[in-house]
Amino acid sequence: MPDVAIAAPNEAAADAGEQVALAGGNAVDAALAAALVTMVNEVGIVSLSSGGFVTVQPADGSAPVTVDGWMDMPGRGSRSGPSTPARPDTDTDPDTGTWDVRTDYGGGVTVTIGPGSVAAHGAVAAFEETHARWGSVPWREIVAPAVDVARGGFRLGSASRYYLEYVHDDIFGWDEQSRACVHDATGAVTTDLVVVPDLAATLEVIAADGASALHTGDLARRICDDVQARGGLLGREDLAAYRPVVRPALRVELGDWALGTNPTPAVGGVCVAAMLRLLDGTPHAVVDGRWSEADVARLVEVQRAVLGHRLDVLDHSHDLVADALAYLASVDDEVRSAGSTAHVSATDGDGGACSVTVSSGYGSGMIARGTGIWLNNCLGEQELNPRGLHGLEPGTRLLSNMAPTVAHHRDGAALAIGSPGADRISTAVAQVVAGFTNGGMGLQQAVNHPRVHVHRAGRPDEVVKVETDLTMYYGGVGATLLRRDAAGELHLEAAADPRRDGAVRLVRS
Repeated sequence: MPDVAIAAPNEAAADAGEQVALAGGNAVDAALAAALVTMVNEVGIVSLSSGGFVTVQPADGSAPVTVDGWMDMPGRGSRSGPSTPARPDTDTDPDTGTWDVRTDYGGGVTVTIGPGSVAAHGAVAAFEETHARWGSVPWREIVAPAVDVARGGFRLGSASRYYLEYVHDDIFGWDEQSRACVHDATGAVTTDLVVVPDLAATLEVIAADGASALHTGDLARRICDDVQARGGLLGREDLAAYRPVVRPALRVELGDWALGTNPTPAVGGVCVAAMLRLLDGTPHAVVDGRWSEADVARLVEVQRAVLGHRLDVLDHSHDLVADALAYLASVDDEVRSAGSTAHVSATDGDGGACSVTVSSGYGSGMIARGTGIWLNNCLGEQELNPRGLHGLEPGTRLLSNMAPTVAHHRDGAALAIGSPGADRISTAVAQVVAGFTNGGMGLQQAVNHPRVHVHRAGRPDEVVKVETDLTMYYGGVGATLLRRDAAGELHLEAAADPRRDGAVRLVRS
């Protein structure tokens, strides 16, 4: 078995990656096992109803690949029968099965929740596709740690608690089972062990039957029937028709490093690629572990240009692939003349790297009856759905901020990196990669460095946010590295973000 480095959002997820690596698993196996555990214990952030992306650098040094398991717009078939409002005591829209919630989380955001906000999930299907191509241990062993965590229970981590303190009533309190799971007897966010009814049994079915259980099996039927019974759109045809898509990763050359990140139709990877190309060697001066003022000023300029273009063009594009390629070509000309999420990274001693980012949005607030699965609200992420709640054609992939990234060095080194954090994903990943590849910073040093984010770039209400105290607003980068030392020996490293409950493991063969 190869040595494996793992960076995960919490200790239980890192333990899962370590367990699978010790059983003979490689970077892909370890990353998928860790990510599945986050779908159990990162409540409010991700679930088995997530979408996600997996970017893989194969150990043989061939071109990196991204497996797209992001959300589809539902609505392919008719509703299965009569429905009743999810919340008769609220302003539920009877035509959509949704309502809006305003929260101060993330500086203030309005989200659309309820059964009508649930999109067609795909993360587990993408995991299965990735495992079939590059995995080395049986699928059942990949899922086993998640089964154990679900059966034994878990306590909410800091990221979940932080988010739930804002939304435990408005989003996660309207559904009876959801409310019981996250609240104590006083109505506060629980500090006790959380055991979600039916979830361990659901995972056992997935371990035995694979992702088909969530798309054509009894679990899929339970999810869709419950959503439609409460007034939502997601139907059996939507989940049955869902397919993960395997694409060449978007390539970025940075000196001796060749990076691969998430391609269109996601926008997160496009933004990372554009920022790194425009930074063009920045930071040029790192003194006492800090970027210079001039380099930070250049970073702000680059973020303003890239994020402003995204708001102006990419978020509203009718042909995102063409518009993104045209933008990256224009960025290259300029250089020559002048994305609630969880993330896992893993790298192994054979040179393989795997970067996994998953999300269930802000959460619809409902647990599908008989499954233990909190359902996503990705149709209700208003910033990612500019054409409206049900405005896309059924089967269309939604927009995403996610940017799981891998890299291969000419000397055989390999890197996996990514972050949660909504629209801060691209700025967090770009800053850490730039600090590491351009600035000569150590991996953990680059992760720890204070970050900058240009919010509402180019708009009258633009704010340049400069991190003074480390907070989860600026993401939660996880990175793993296979590097070559001065003597030519290869070594593994892992870096977790102090902004969140990150955990790392180095597994030796």
